[in-house]
Amino acid sequence: MTESISRNVPNQPLTGLRTVLTKRWTLRSSDIRYLVALLPILDAFFVGVSLALAYNLRFNNPWWSYQGRFSAVFYSRLVFGLIPIWIAIFALYNLYHPDYLFGGTKEYSRIFNASTFGLMSVVLYSFLFRDMDIDISRGWLLSAWGLSTSILVIHRFAFRRLVYSLRCHGLFCRRVAIVGANEEGEAIWQQFRVANQAGIDVIGFVDDTRPLNSLFKGMPILGRTLDLKNLVHQYDLAELIVIPTALSRETLLDIYRTFGTNGGATVRLSPGVFELFTTGVRVTEPGNVPLVELNKLRITGVDAVLKQALDYVLSAVGLIMLTPLFLLLAVAIKLDSPGLAFHRRRVVGAGGKEFDAFKFRTMRVDADEYLKRHPELEREFRETGKIKDDPRITRLGRILRKTSLDELPQLINILRGEMSLVGPRMITQQEVEKFGKWQHNRMTVKPGLTGLWQVSGRSDLPYSERARLDMYYIRNYTIWQDIRILIGTVNVVLRGRGAY
Repeated sequence: MTESISRNVPNQPLTGLRTVLTKRWTLRSSDIRYLVALLPILDAFFVGVSLALAYNLRFNNPWWSYQGRFSAVFYSRLVFGLIPIWIAIFALYNLYHPDYLFGGTKEYSRIFNASTFGLMSVVLYSFLFRDMDIDISRGWLLSAWGLSTSILVIHRFAFRRLVYSLRCHGLFCRRVAIVGANEEGEAIWQQFRVANQAGIDVIGFVDDTRPLNSLFKGMPILGRTLDLKNLVHQYDLAELIVIPTALSRETLLDIYRTFGTNGGATVRLSPGVFELFTTGVRVTEPGNVPLVELNKLRITGVDAVLKQALDYVLSAVGLIMLTPLFLLLAVAIKLDSPGLAFHRRRVVGAGGKEFDAFKFRTMRVDADEYLKRHPELEREFRETGKIKDDPRITRLGRILRKTSLDELPQLINILRGEMSLVGPRMITQQEVEKFGKWQHNRMTVKPGLTGLWQVSGRSDLPYSERARLDMYYIRNYTIWQDIRILIGTVNVVLRGRGAY
């Protein structure tokens, strides 16, 4: 299997051979199905636990009395009858299909919908098989729904983390070759390289234009497209990711003729314009013609609801608690230097819309004129977006920047829907051009009060690295990443690292 890979790559350059030899042993992609097969058993157990806990909460709770008749035997039969029905409902919602698991919050929304459907089955079951002298308690029904939903989500979350950990150690990964060694092929490989939890193990490229046994961006050229059938068998490939921009139309058709029905590997087609499609897409079929539509916002659905809830709740609580501090800082700024206490910075938000981001003023009022009188400072600012040891900063301003207190008024921008607690850095219209081909991605999310750049070095990072972190955040967004960044930001701010 994978242990014999190095013997199947003759005359490979030393670097490429080392890349292959150091690959961790991986289970076949089909083996993930054995892991997924555990889920119905675990789900059945936790559904039973949820329903049993709901029984104890409703009928054995001294603080919640029940006046009607109830029978432990009746509810026991009800629970054992409902468990297989509940599992069947989960199967209908694709909660046991590997392609729909272990990525994004859609799995949790399916659990919510399936559990709600399961509750409806409880009502139906009670009408068909209930003891005529015993009514199903509405309190038990509500408790069963709430407990089953929350416990199953927690269980699936823990199971997903286990799968992620195993994949990071090389287990349960799909062995993949990228067909087409061009810029888009490299971009897709780099994305899989940093997204270990996806379980994609790219072992090399297949290309008709580059020399055999050579390297492309550190990865080996495995062979030609005409040899794909043999390469799939030789390298035990589970999938082929085809880059249409690197192949002729006839070559694409040949690949699908070979693998479209029974070629031994799944064929997946890359979007063709990777820089645009990483914002997310949806497929529509007007007139039975499949068309791909780009999302205007990168974060949608349940992810958007969770992120917005986190933004509004924490920013509202923060503003209420920090109002006395705001008043104190405003007075201190006025006493320290002439000018307004607040500063408005014109920045670009989601959809390319400009807005004024609020900050406590940390510079002298003639900061722009001062910069024009000092070309060397203006050049540094234009290149990096920051000036180290900036002479325009006031005495109190240095303290505010060191502690990041100058950013707190942006909580108002968050409540206004212009910013998010976590997101890419704020940038001006002039800075947009520095993102090049990733400009479209940058405009699909709101800028953040904090972000990956904040917990990864702040102002010490070069501009190119800050832009890379912004793109990583946008392409790999999860609500859990937001929570980790918020916790990490507190640590960074307390240490005062990289702020100026």
